[in-house]
Amino acid sequence: MPPEPDTNPHPRKIIHIDMDAFYASVEQRDDPALRGRPVAVGGSRERGVVAAASYEARVFGVRSAMPSVTARRRCPDLVFVKPRFEVYRAISEEIRAIFAEHTAIIEPVALDEAYLDVTENLQGLPSATAVARAIRAAILERTGLVASAGVSYNKFLAKVASDHRKPDALFVITPAMGPSFVETLSIGRFHGVGPVTEARMRALGIETGRDLRERPLEELTAHFGSAAAYYHAVARGIDERPVRAHRVRKSIGAETTFGDDTADRTVLAERLAPIIDRVWQASVAKGVRGRTVTLKLKLSDFTLMTRARSGPAPIGDRSGLERAALALLDEAMPLRRSARLIGLSLSGLGEADAAGPVQLGLEI
Repeated sequence: MPPEPDTNPHPRKIIHIDMDAFYASVEQRDDPALRGRPVAVGGSRERGVVAAASYEARVFGVRSAMPSVTARRRCPDLVFVKPRFEVYRAISEEIRAIFAEHTAIIEPVALDEAYLDVTENLQGLPSATAVARAIRAAILERTGLVASAGVSYNKFLAKVASDHRKPDALFVITPAMGPSFVETLSIGRFHGVGPVTEARMRALGIETGRDLRERPLEELTAHFGSAAAYYHAVARGIDERPVRAHRVRKSIGAETTFGDDTADRTVLAERLAPIIDRVWQASVAKGVRGRTVTLKLKLSDFTLMTRARSGPAPIGDRSGLERAALALLDEAMPLRRSARLIGLSLSGLGEADAAGPVQLGLEI
């Protein structure tokens, strides 16, 4: 069955910008001694995790979210650098200011990644490709950093395009190319198909976009539930999701991994205190308040425990958040094993001005 042609006479023009090895590239930019060397941003301790890896490190198989001990094993010459998130955030704001020169429709995905709808661009440039080229040049000139860009008529294909020839790439997937381009994609390159889903698809004989397109929606629904409609559409090069200029943040959270495991309630409460500070400060900085508090504990055998409570009104101050967090900790005690990680999140968010009267505690 041939690919289905695009029938939209006025397709959107979407750009996906992805900074190349962002954290590691910032560190190499700021420290010339790191240039050309395998660099990992993250903790070098036994319990550390790689937050980002330079392309020199990726040659050895070092990837983000990899335990530091594994990364060191794969690349003995790996240089670990402590993250400087305040620097990364400042650079990200500078990059977003460049985006804003071309469009007001910007959907940040992370500090190093964003979608832009440039169907109408503010500079009057003749094409989305020209906009992407101008943005990449401005980022390099103003920050000294390299960005890859994907240009297409929807978000899915723009994301695929930005990753197609990284690093330092600009790739375009036109409406005429889209359906046939998707046919050749390995299923592991589909945005939204994680490792678990990929394994399930391969077990069903779905190896490529063509294989996925040949499966009826009913069959996909039986195996993948509500996600099936998305898979069915993108296998045909179709993605109707708009670029959302104001994404609603669903939660604010923070966590820490311990150097030594503990099951002691007093010690856990002490280690929870700075996390409460971080969550509350982020809530204040973003002008939001939340109704639901969730405590997370990862035990020494890597099993996860969560405890959550919701109140009828948003939490109004740090002491209220602390009381709720400690109540959840008490609820989790005693632990059947020592904990190696503790985390806290605040969800059910709303604007602080719309949160109603200040609540001094979380009513259960």
